[in-house]
Amino acid sequence: MPGSSIIMSQSTEFPFDLICLSHLRWNFVFQRPQHLLSRAAASHERVFFFEEPVFGKNNTPKLEVQKSAEGVLVVEPHLQEGMPYNETIQAQRQLLDDLLSEWNVHDYIFWYYTPMALSFSRHLNPALTIYDCMDELSLFKNAPKELLDNESELLQIADLVFTGGQSLYEAKKNRHPNVFAFPSSIDFAHFAQARKISKHDHLGPEDQATIPHPRMGYCGVIDERIDFDLVSNAANARPDWQFVFVGPVVKIDPASLPTQPNIHYLGQKDYKELPQYLAGWDVAMMPFAINDSTKFISPTKTPEYLAAGRPVVSTAIRDVVRPYGEQGLVEIASTLDEFIRAGAQCGMDEGALPIDWLKRVDTFLGKTSWQKTWGEMSKRMADALEEKTADTSEMTMETDFLSDSYANERAFSAEVA
Repeated sequence: MPGSSIIMSQSTEFPFDLICLSHLRWNFVFQRPQHLLSRAAASHERVFFFEEPVFGKNNTPKLEVQKSAEGVLVVEPHLQEGMPYNETIQAQRQLLDDLLSEWNVHDYIFWYYTPMALSFSRHLNPALTIYDCMDELSLFKNAPKELLDNESELLQIADLVFTGGQSLYEAKKNRHPNVFAFPSSIDFAHFAQARKISKHDHLGPEDQATIPHPRMGYCGVIDERIDFDLVSNAANARPDWQFVFVGPVVKIDPASLPTQPNIHYLGQKDYKELPQYLAGWDVAMMPFAINDSTKFISPTKTPEYLAAGRPVVSTAIRDVVRPYGEQGLVEIASTLDEFIRAGAQCGMDEGALPIDWLKRVDTFLGKTSWQKTWGEMSKRMADALEEKTADTSEMTMETDFLSDSYANERAFSAEVA
């Protein structure tokens, strides 16, 4: 890799493969990893997205590699169902080694989303190690007991730590010398398509077109982070309002969801379809519970809702209160009454936001984009690689100097003898 740091400091292109080790699947909800790594695919030799294993009854350990529409090589390990944990780690280690060998991967960067992947990757020697901490996974439901220890180890070996929000940054900044906050960004042009569609357009998605107005909508993963009591009580308090959920139900029993007739679960949709759904809402909502699992979240849907031109009501999530609530871009509600009142004021009844609200939203969103975020991350990575290369060169020079000094001393001793 001699001289590669010079190239990287002058260009966004990297002469390294990037291997992402993730707890999420590429074809799950399109969110932070997909936004960033789609852009990485344009600047790296290759981007591999190594997923968690798929277990099956007749699975012999193997890898399936498919190229996504975004140019990312999605790597899916297949393992035998019922394997002991230690054997699954050994199998993943071997499959990762096989991937590097079969695809001739030599110079590469590790990009971790889950510290659990250290269990099968710690033996390797990447040119750079990145920990993109998008959630406090240890606080999520069913989190592995080893996760905290693995994260501590990852923080020891990582060259850079990126965080998905300000709260996560504050939690990690004293645990690593190079921590940088990169909050949720926005693909503005994609979601702004919703502004061109009338919310009363009956040519919208069929499964939403028959739901009467006013509609309050949520788009994203439906899991233990949602305050279902709040949703249920709001539905009871306002039976004339319709509550629409777009997204997959995970980690919880679908039978436990509130089922009032004015609550509608439309399932997971393709990323390309989302603006059509958002366009049909009167108000967007983020009814998150206030608990450990939401303590550090920075919802990507906040700027997405705003880019779609939808008024937003959210519970008091810290990374929503700061900056969106403080700047009057999102209505914050801490109780059922506040949630209902905010919804009514935003447009579920006859209320309306200030006339300059959308202009202020666009000014705020104009300061960021996923492309800009990836560019700033790339600059941090280039700097880190250049510093590592310089340190390696200095170490080599020092070693050569010590070797020469030792040889000279031996020669001098021989002459004296």
